[in-house]
Amino acid sequence: MPAHHRFHAEIARPGYVATAGGVELFYRDWRPEGSRGNGKTIVFVPSYSLPGDMWAYQMLPLARQGFRCIAYDRRGHGRSSDPGGGYDYDTLADDLGAIIDALDLSDVTLVGYSMGGAEAVRYLTRHGSGRVARLALIASTLPMLAKTPDNPDGIERAYVDAFQQDLMNDYPQWLADNARPFAGPGASEAMIDWIREMALRTSHQALFACNETVNHGDFRDELRDIDVPTLIVQGDRDVSNPLELTSQRTARLIPDARLVVYEGAPHGIFLSDAARLTADIAAFAAA
Repeated sequence: MPAHHRFHAEIARPGYVATAGGVELFYRDWRPEGSRGNGKTIVFVPSYSLPGDMWAYQMLPLARQGFRCIAYDRRGHGRSSDPGGGYDYDTLADDLGAIIDALDLSDVTLVGYSMGGAEAVRYLTRHGSGRVARLALIASTLPMLAKTPDNPDGIERAYVDAFQQDLMNDYPQWLADNARPFAGPGASEAMIDWIREMALRTSHQALFACNETVNHGDFRDELRDIDVPTLIVQGDRDVSNPLELTSQRTARLIPDARLVVYEGAPHGIFLSDAARLTADIAAFAAA
């Protein structure tokens, strides 16, 4: 693994980290009440299309249990800058590094969901595990989604093209049609509305560019280089990232990985199984 290096990032103003390239990344830093930050730290990397707010139902109970919980908005998402570029995995991993360095974090449990799991892995393989002690991959897009001659079970390009056409023509309708399968039958309509509203605020350019990044991602080689204990969690009803294509394969590639499958859970496992996921992250981070 490469050695960790400085990112020349800094706190730009309260709640924002400025990267070396001038992009401002919004973050939340929730600490146990009365704490000076001595509790174990968890850094949450959000989903494609969603800001760090998506982690609220993990962060609040974990902070109350004594963890320092940090979540940030990817560039082009939420309250972060919309710089018009930089949506490749290397740059996104550097953005994550900017958060970790500017806040001078160590012994971190890094938790990445969906696309965020791939960003977390690229951070580790690009910059090393000097500040990260543990990795949790939740319903991730790893190791590779696209169908290719050497990945024949992957997702057809026609499916990607159809989504991108919906993105260009009527993204709100696509969200309305797909929010229930994402969140699962137990989610309230109000919760689904909340998720949709956050997704609708994301830069359209970022949505398109990040979708291309996800669909070109191939982490099959670099997963073998992960040198920290890894927890992998996914539902067996995930229609976005099928379990057998993603987490089952990822678990076989990472040397020190443990796979936990939630029976009946959809892709939006942070909503459908919020309490269970929170408990699993807490036990893993406290180890």
